[in-house]
Amino acid sequence: MNPIPLIIPCHRVLASGNQPGGFSAHGGVTTKARLLAIEGVTLGSPITIKSKKDLLRAASLLKKKDPCLVDCLDRPIDFHLRPGHSPYATLIEAVVHQQLSPKAASTILGRVMDLYPCQKIPDPAELLKTRDELLRKAGLSKAKIKAVKDIAVKTLDGTVPSSKEILRLSNEEIIKRLTSIYGVGLWTVEMMLIFNLGRLDVFPIGDYALRKSMSEVLGLKEVPTPKQVAALSELWRPYRTVASLYLWNTINS
Repeated sequence: MNPIPLIIPCHRVLASGNQPGGFSAHGGVTTKARLLAIEGVTLGSPITIKSKKDLLRAASLLKKKDPCLVDCLDRPIDFHLRPGHSPYATLIEAVVHQQLSPKAASTILGRVMDLYPCQKIPDPAELLKTRDELLRKAGLSKAKIKAVKDIAVKTLDGTVPSSKEILRLSNEEIIKRLTSIYGVGLWTVEMMLIFNLGRLDVFPIGDYALRKSMSEVLGLKEVPTPKQVAALSELWRPYRTVASLYLWNTINS
């Protein structure tokens, strides 16, 4: 007999069928699933980073995976999610903001919203009825008009998920669906996954600022290519969102 008892944290004890099972601590099974997710185990719906406490806990685990990030992960960080908008509304705003300063984009978005005085965001069907000429006068380019109307079409046909449905979808499924929309690229969807949904393991390899920060933090001679970044970031799974946030924080601080 082993004289030393096996001590296992209660959140790691699973019920039959690999399910979370009962959990008496504050937050119940939801808390249990989130703790498991932060430690790299996902059960059921994807678990998200919902608070700065979640972020700091994941950062402490990431330090153990890669000591090269310790200094980066020790820096103070101002973290907050941007939940609340539906995927449809988020995509409309993202397209309007493309290649514009925040001030210019907000002005144009305000003009577009003025076309629908009784709605915070135009209903997809209403947006499709709007003449291109009116949207053009509000400040949208031809390409952006085509993009927002394709967002509306794909919302009505179910390609763009509802606020409830998207919480159950994998990152891969969300990316597959949303990048099928005209004018919506991978980077736009990755920003939604990180800042609106708080997904734990997202790393935008095409983001130049992120790649530049990696070169400084890791002591690389040159800014790595997206392909090199994809390989380097493998070590940081399943906390690549955490690495992304802290690397951006490093270059902006």
